[in-house]
Parts: sequence; structure tokens; C-alpha cells
Amino acid sequence: MTAIKHALQRDIFTPNDERLLSIVNVCKAGKKKRNCFLCATVTTERPVQVNVVKVKKSDKGDFYKRQTAWTLRDLAVVDAKDAIKENPEFDLHFDKVYKWVASSTVEKNTFISCIWKLNQRYLRKKIDFINVSSQLLEESVPSGENQSVAGGDEEAVDEYQELNAREEQDIEIMMEGCEYAISNAEAFAEKLSRELQVLDGANIQSIMASEKQVNILMKLLDEALKEVDQIELKLSSYEEMLQSVKEQMDQISESNHLIHLSNTNNVKLLSEIEFLVNHMDLAKGHIKALQEGDLTSSRGIEACTNAADALLQCMNVALRPGHDMLHAVKQQQQRFSDLREQFARRLASHLNSVFVQQGHDQSSTLAQHSVELTLPNHHPFHRDLLRYAKLMEWLKNTDYGKYEGLTKNYMDYLSRLYEREIKDFFEVAKIKMTGTTREGKKFATLPRKESAVKQETESLHGSSGKLTGSTSSLNKLSVQSSGNRRSQSSSLLDMGNMSASDLDVADRTKFDKIFEQVLSELEPLCLAEQDFISKFFKLQQHQSISGTANEAEEMDGGSLSRSYTASVPQTISSEKDMIRQMMTKIFRCVEPELNNLIALGDKIDSFNSLYMLVKMSHHVWTAQNVDPASFLSTTLGNVLVTVKRNFDKCISNQMKQMDEVKISKKSKVGILPFVAEFEEFAALAESIFKNAERRGDLDKAYIKLIRTVFVSVEKVANESQKTPRDVVMMENFHHIFATLSRLKISCLEAEKKEAKQKYTDHLQSYVIYSLGQPLEKLNHFFEGVEARVAQGIREEEVSYQLAFNKQELRKVIKEYPGKEVKKGLDNLYKKVDKHLCEEENLLQVVWHSMQDEFIRQYKHFEGLIARCYPGSGITMEFTIQDILDYCSSIAQSH
Repeated sequence: MTAIKHALQRDIFTPNDERLLSIVNVCKAGKKKRNCFLCATVTTERPVQVNVVKVKKSDKGDFYKRQTAWTLRDLAVVDAKDAIKENPEFDLHFDKVYKWVASSTVEKNTFISCIWKLNQRYLRKKIDFINVSSQLLEESVPSGENQSVAGGDEEAVDEYQELNAREEQDIEIMMEGCEYAISNAEAFAEKLSRELQVLDGANIQSIMASEKQVNILMKLLDEALKEVDQIELKLSSYEEMLQSVKEQMDQISESNHLIHLSNTNNVKLLSEIEFLVNHMDLAKGHIKALQEGDLTSSRGIEACTNAADALLQCMNVALRPGHDMLHAVKQQQQRFSDLREQFARRLASHLNSVFVQQGHDQSSTLAQHSVELTLPNHHPFHRDLLRYAKLMEWLKNTDYGKYEGLTKNYMDYLSRLYEREIKDFFEVAKIKMTGTTREGKKFATLPRKESAVKQETESLHGSSGKLTGSTSSLNKLSVQSSGNRRSQSSSLLDMGNMSASDLDVADRTKFDKIFEQVLSELEPLCLAEQDFISKFFKLQQHQSISGTANEAEEMDGGSLSRSYTASVPQTISSEKDMIRQMMTKIFRCVEPELNNLIALGDKIDSFNSLYMLVKMSHHVWTAQNVDPASFLSTTLGNVLVTVKRNFDKCISNQMKQMDEVKISKKSKVGILPFVAEFEEFAALAESIFKNAERRGDLDKAYIKLIRTVFVSVEKVANESQKTPRDVVMMENFHHIFATLSRLKISCLEAEKKEAKQKYTDHLQSYVIYSLGQPLEKLNHFFEGVEARVAQGIREEEVSYQLAFNKQELRKVIKEYPGKEVKKGLDNLYKKVDKHLCEEENLLQVVWHSMQDEFIRQYKHFEGLIARCYPGSGITMEFTIQDILDYCSSIAQSH
């Protein structure tokens, strides 16, 4: 190992100005053993840098080469694996963990000990030595350059010290004075020894000569000690004097502190008094306004509002700790509380009187609105009450019990007032719907209106205000009302030349206008009241409120609270909910009255549900855009559900009537009633639902109705005895196709195509069936010819058959002269005319199709003659032009 060490020092480290201090023969753990050396080196230049170098033998020769080098500063952990047992494995943690296996445990321990010493001498950094025996990590505190650190080589280096410049200069001068020193070292050494002895003797003599001076110095020191003692005595006396002065100064300082503390307390006391006086003093004018202020005039209301705000500020002032224990503060707080109670009671009493007066005054104005479909305007009352809005806010913040009581009283009085107004309003609307205003009659007096409406709507009202009766009774009423309309329309036709359908349209238009007017009157009324409630009762903030009180709908007032913070109901989650609850109680009759009006309209004419669905949907959409959670939006939404049910019931009744339709066995079927009714319904619906929000509901109804129409038409056609099935299908599907084409209903495009296909198919079927075989014997003859050809006989050889020779053909043709053909066509025309109805006007279409079918048969016969009897010169006794002339003359004669 020593030879390797010298070789490595010579070949690798000396050229790099490094000295090799320790070496260990290792290989990597867990891999194929390829030995290398780990070397601990230091640089010869200052500052010293310590490295750990990996040296490996070259593959191309026996020399060694430097492979990897790490600085000792990068070493973090040295892991010897086991501190007790001998183990050649160890790990060095640089930028990553390097695992090594030494050739012997001794080499490993020597290398680790060297690393520890180098760290102690040069780095003093935190390197963790784990699983290392304590004997290897011996304590070493370096005290000089000559201390041993890294073995014998290092000690030799430390013993050698270079000469400094001064020492080199002295040696040179000495050697210049002794030229023989180089040639005779012993003589030079003797000379130096003699000179050293001379110098030592001179030093001793000098020391002995200085004894007197030492004695003098000792005397001076004794005198100095005496002077020090005297100075200490004086300092002690001075200290006693200063102690008395200190005590006096302490007394003066304490007195000044007490004076400063007293002044500070006086300033703070003055500040507290000024705070209480400035913040808890209410002006006499405000007190007078609270006790005696006029709550009827605008000036008095303004003075009371200012005084109430000032009182609230005094009551809500943030007192500092301890203020509430002062007797004067308690008295002032009690005074403020009494003023608040007194003014709150006076304000609540006055507003209650205003609410009662409003109910009586408004009742007197109902007569002028009784014969008109309008609702009284509450704007003047709202305008007058809004002057008290700030006082209501004050009352809400200071005495929630009285505020709650006022809210309850307002709802009680106004709900009764609105109930009277709305009920009278709806009575007028019902009279206008059921009355005969076509002749210009007007309603006379309110008593007549009440009695008439009671009689007309008595069957609609139950104990709970809901509809009673069955669907069949409504259907009967609808039939009766339609019959009455027909009887009335017959008399009116004589007077005004109006058709029954015109009168139905006029009735429905009148109903639509009345229903729209009802909604248009209700909507601003509810919105105005809701806006007033939010402003007057200060509920527009939508804040969450909590506290302890009774439920909002009970509004029983509760006991008066004397705390400065109002008690707030616990069950109301937001002021928005409170507005909705108030509106629900005030306008509790709106929804039942609307439902009764809707039931009456549906009873008068089931088609009115279409108008109501469109109008109600539009108003619901408008209300939801304003506030989706408002009372108006919720109420109209609930009513819309009822309207939608009536609409669905109307559609269901239409479908039921189609299923139950019965036809006469003695007369032609023609256009079925429900087909005409579907046309009427679709035309009416398209005019009503134009640009409507609920178009989707109508489209769904269309699909249901048209499918039922299709099924019912086929059912009636199958049951028809007087009219052929194809005629019933052809005429009705032609009518349906014409209706859908005219109305252009986008959701029924598929049904329109289906109706056209059915019409075409049944037209063709009827033509073929009705026309049959007008030249029967000739047709039978050629059927036989076609049968022979089908059996394999050539067409030109058919004439050689005994039954189908030319003579037989001429005999059959002679039986159908032109006169007979025309007579047969004329009978066929009369037969078709009896089958078809006049209103659909399909006779000419069918006759033209029959003409084309007859010509087709004629051409077929001519083709067979030409192919099977070539050159015979046999022809029919009439031509295609004769057929056209026959058909034209028959059509014109009828």
C-alpha cells in the first residue's frame, strides 16, 4: 500500500500541488468488483482545500488516472454501517449517496479517522459521523501549527517552518561577517557561542545595575498606596452627602408625580363629563316635539322625525366602561326611555287612526267604480302615509313590538278594504262576461249586479270558494250556451246581418278584453301596494333579521320591550319574506276571485281557456322579470296552473268528443264535425297564440288533437254505411290537408304530409273501385288473352285460339258502341255525385281522375289488339277523343 501511495503522490497529486494524506482500496457495493482508490488530499497552496479523490487504474496500461474528485465541504454524512462489529462497508453522502466496500476494516477506519481530523482542522463544519466507533473520533483541539493531525507525514510538515524576511537578512549579514562559516562550520559555531556568552553576561550586569531603581520604584508604590487610602476616605464622605441629597430628590420627584397624576385625572374627568353632556343631552325643542308635536301637518311630522332621530342617537351612544354605573347617566337613560315610550305610543295611536280612516274614506268611493271595470286608486293614501316612513323606521329600530302591532293593524284594515274593492271589481267583470251588451244595454245599479251575479255564479262557489260540479255538467252548460248563442244569433242575423261564427268571435274577443282589463287593473294595484309596503315599513333592504317574538303572521304585538335594541321575530328569515307575507294577507282574496273568474270564463266557453292561458302567461312572465319571488309573481303563477289545467281539460274534452262521435246511417257523412271543429280551434289558437310565451303548450295540444282526428276519421270511415270508406277518408283528409296548408303550423308538418298521402291514396282507391270495369265483356276477353300469353303462347299466335280469334273479338267490340259507353259514364257520374259532399267540392277532381283511369284502360286494350292481332284492322268503336268529349259533356250537363 505504501508503494502505491508513493506512486500516486508522484504521478497524480504532485503535478496538481496536492499532498496525499490517506488512501483506501475500495470497490462499489453490489456490483462486479472493480477496485479503485479513495484518496484524502490537501493542497499545498493557501488557503488549503481538502478533497476526496477517486483514482482508478487505466484499462490501457498499469498507470493510474484521476477519475472523480469531491471537496470535503460537499460531504454531509459518513456512515460506517456498524460501530461495534468489523464491517468493511461505508457510505459517503455527497450530492448523492456513494456506497463503498473497503479491502479491509483497518483501511476503512484509518480513512474515516483521517476525514474526521481534516474536518476538525480545516473546515469545522457539521459532518455527521454515524455508526463510527468513538475511539476513531478522538478529541482534538488544535493549538498550533506543530500539532499532529494526519499522521507522521503531517507531523514532519508541521515541524518545518520557513524563515521570514528579517531572519533571512540577519543570517545573510552574519554570514557575510564570517566568510569562513561555509568552509569551517565548527569555527563559526564557536564564535557564535562566545558572542552569546558575552551577551548573557551583559544582560546579568544590566539586571544587577537596575536594583536601585527597583528600590526607588517600590518606595513610590508605597506612597501611592497611602494616597489611594486618603482618596477612598474622601469618596466615602462624598457618598454620604450624595445619599441625603438623593433622598430629598426622591421626595421631590414623588410630589411632582402626584401633581401630574392629579392633573391627568382632572383632564380625563373633564373629557368624560364633556362626552356625556355632548352626547346624552337632548334639546328642549326636541323634547317638546316628542311630547306635543303635531303628527298631522308636514312641518310637525318633520319636527317629530328630527326629534326622534336625535333621541335615538342619544339612546344609542356607545357609553364607555363605567358610565352606566353613574346615577346621572341612569336618570338620563330612564328619561330617554320614557320619552321613547310616550312618543311611540302616540305615533302608533295616530297611525292606527289613519289606517281606520282610510278604510272608511275609501269605502265611500266604491260606488263610482261599481259600474266600471276599474279599481280605486290608493296613491293619495300612500302619498300621505309615506310622510311617516322615517318615523316607522325609527319605531322599528326602537320599539319593535309597536312596529309589529302597526303592521298587523295595517294588514287587518287594508285586507278588509281590498277585499271589498276586489270582490266588487270581480262582480262587475263577471256581469260584463255574462251580460248581453251587444244590444247596447248598460248595467243599472249595484243591487241588480249583486243579485244577478249571485244567481249566475252560485253554482261556482262552494264553502271554500272552489269550483263544484262535474265535467259532464260543464259540457251540458257548454252545449246549452252554444245553443243559446245559436238561437240568439239567428235573431240577430236578421237585425245585424252577422253570422253565428262572427258572434262567437265577438263573444270571445269581449271576454279576452275583459280578462286582460282585469289583469291590467290588478297588476299595478299589487305592485303599487308592494312598493308602498317596502318603503313605508322599511323592508326594502332584504336583510336577515333574528330575535325573539311571535310569528309574523300572528302579529299580536307582544309586550313592550324597554331595551334599546328591538326584539325581532325569529321565524322570518328575511324582510323580503315579510313583504310577501303581508301582501298575501292583504290580497288574500285575489287568487280565489281569479280562480272563480277563470272557472266562469271556462264555463261560458271552453275555448276561453286559450285566451286566458296566453294573457296569464304574459303577465306571469312580466311579473317574474320584475321580481320572481314577489307576491304578484307567485299568485299569478298559481293561477296560471289552474288556467293550464282548464286548457288541458278543453283539449281532453275535444278528444273525448271525437272518440264519442256518432254518424247518421241515413245520410252522407261529408266533412266530420270534429274535423271542422279542429279547423276552427286551430284558426282560433293561431290568432291567439301569435308570438305568445306558451307556444309550446299549444304545439303539444296540436299533436294530441291531430292524432285523435286521424284515428277518429278512420274509425268513422270504417263504420260508415251510406258513404264509401274511401270517400270519407278522401274528403276529410283533403280538408285536414287544406287546413294545415293554410294555417302553416310548423309542428304539424309531418301530419300535413301524412294527410296529403292519405287523401291521395284513398282518392286513387275510390277511383279504381268506383270505375271498376265499364267495358266488362271486353275486359273479360282481354283477361283471357293475357292468361294465354302468361301460359307461354306467343302474342301473335293468340288469334289462332278458337275462343280468342278475330271473329270473337269483333263480336265483343260491337257490344260497346259510343252511345252505351256514354250512358255508362253518365250513370257513374251520378253515382259519384251522390257519394261526395258539396262543401269539399271534390267532384271534378274525382271525375277527372276517373277519366284518366278510363283512358288508361282504353290504351291498354288498344295495345293488346296491336300486339295480339297485328294487321287485322280491328279497332274500338269509339276513340280517346270521344271519351274526353263524353266526360266533358256529362260534367257540363250536371
